[in-house]
Amino acid sequence: MTVPKHLEALAEIVLNNLQNQHDWTELKTQQPNSGLSRPLISGLPPRRLYVHPDEQIEIIKAEKDRSERIPQPPDCEWVVPTHLAESWSVKNFAAVFDAIDPIPPGGAAPLDALGAEDDGARWMQWRGPKRGKRILLAIVQDDSTVVYYLMHDGIVKPRQN
Repeated sequence: MTVPKHLEALAEIVLNNLQNQHDWTELKTQQPNSGLSRPLISGLPPRRLYVHPDEQIEIIKAEKDRSERIPQPPDCEWVVPTHLAESWSVKNFAAVFDAIDPIPPGGAAPLDALGAEDDGARWMQWRGPKRGKRILLAIVQDDSTVVYYLMHDGIVKPRQN
């Protein structure tokens, strides 16, 4: 299945924005295996984009027990390039979530980089392949302005301040 040229151009705009304006690394344009005709981008942001509220509580408890900070390296993320004029439905988003794995290919962080000395660390249940599926929706305007929204597959507990 060939990708339409306008979708390739959107992906290129978003990829350049992530790389040059937001300092993302390891950026790749990818096509999921399920026949989705839209190119997706995977990459590594300079810092972590999302911490689950329950994970945040467990990290605070673990840091108190250890008397040291637990490193929070960023996770590889999926980015879906779209244009502001596109109409998206729940069905469209469901197709994207069905086509992806929780972590982009080659994007899993080693456990030792996360500071997990034991496999039983409760805060680790929200990291790596155990995390829920999420995408960063990149919406491009005609003037090449890009706005990003983090979207999760399913219902997610809201963050607490």
